[in-house]
Amino acid sequence: MIAKVKKYATTNTLVIVGILLGALFGSILPELALKQKVLGTAFVYFLKMLVVPLVFSSIYVAILGLGSVEHLKRMGLKTIGLYLLTTTLAVLTAIIAMNIFHIGEHVSSAGLEFSQASTLAPFSFESMILSFIPTNIFHALSSGSMMQIIVFAILFGVASLYLSKSQQEPMINLFTSVSEAMLKMAEWVILLTPIGVFSLISYVIAEQGIEVIFGLYKYILVVVGVILFHALFTLPAVLRLFTKINPYRYLSDVREAPIMAFSTASSAATLPVSMRVVEEMGGVDKKNASFVLPLGATVSMDGTAAYLSVAVLYIANLAGVPLSFGDQVLLGVTVVALSVGVAALPSASLVMMVVILNQIGLPVEYMALIVAVDRILDMCRTSLNVTSDLIVTKIIDEYEKRR
Repeated sequence: MIAKVKKYATTNTLVIVGILLGALFGSILPELALKQKVLGTAFVYFLKMLVVPLVFSSIYVAILGLGSVEHLKRMGLKTIGLYLLTTTLAVLTAIIAMNIFHIGEHVSSAGLEFSQASTLAPFSFESMILSFIPTNIFHALSSGSMMQIIVFAILFGVASLYLSKSQQEPMINLFTSVSEAMLKMAEWVILLTPIGVFSLISYVIAEQGIEVIFGLYKYILVVVGVILFHALFTLPAVLRLFTKINPYRYLSDVREAPIMAFSTASSAATLPVSMRVVEEMGGVDKKNASFVLPLGATVSMDGTAAYLSVAVLYIANLAGVPLSFGDQVLLGVTVVALSVGVAALPSASLVMMVVILNQIGLPVEYMALIVAVDRILDMCRTSLNVTSDLIVTKIIDEYEKRR
């Protein structure tokens, strides 16, 4: 255990150094920073390489480990309920913050370029629901369609519960071995984190430029402030409410995962690291982590929900369209509902923003203004998404251990 603590402590220190040096390198030598993107991209690809086999095998083994459909139903309802609770609290925090600060009310929108916003694909609730069902599981596996993989893995696991023990045993042994192998590979990839973070941060800074950040500093400050408040106060309070453990000590132990999420801007790519860290450093039982974390990587979107709430209210202020209390309640409900459909990939929430803006009747073209800093804020909100996953996983683990 001591060796593991030292390993993660060293990695964390190097990651922080990588973030600082990457920001400096991207600011001073932007041309070189843009050319070395391949290092960061390769790092993310290595992580994504592990996701599909890890998610499928982990969920399958976790469901068989539960032993019964009743246990799965009880644990699943608690998990979904907690994820909805934390997402609702994130949206509520964002709406309150925007009603306090009123940013965007006196910002000129003259000269905006609207081309970026108009390229987003149309979206509907019907297509979102049907997209959860894999018509070809092999295509879903090859394309990395996370929700489809999770749905099939759950159904496959539930069906296997009705098999005889002799039929279940070879399946459990196979997928347990696959899961262990993926986690071992994740350990190797974690060693590359400082280099990957340096490359990704430097590229983002070089591509976006410091000027863009300064131009939207009020908007960025509110988004980041809401994310930090939810991560440092709301989520710890939820963990403390449902358990008796020290939330800040736990978050300190598993901080490797949110840092990784910040650098990759992808909940899915962070999943192998989250599973390894939460078991080794967070004291979570592997069976519980294998069920809750893969589910959270797709349906838990606290950061995305908070970001969408701030962004939509900011656009409403820019457009001079005041939203009533009822409109803001509708916004909150819509964001919580749609957050489940957001893919665990960078910037997928922009599609959700189009849906919300169209529903409320706000001009989609105003998205062009905030798209410029979306990548930077995507890193922040993904880190919060993963932090929420870690909190819910710990709560479920504590409940299961009490049983």
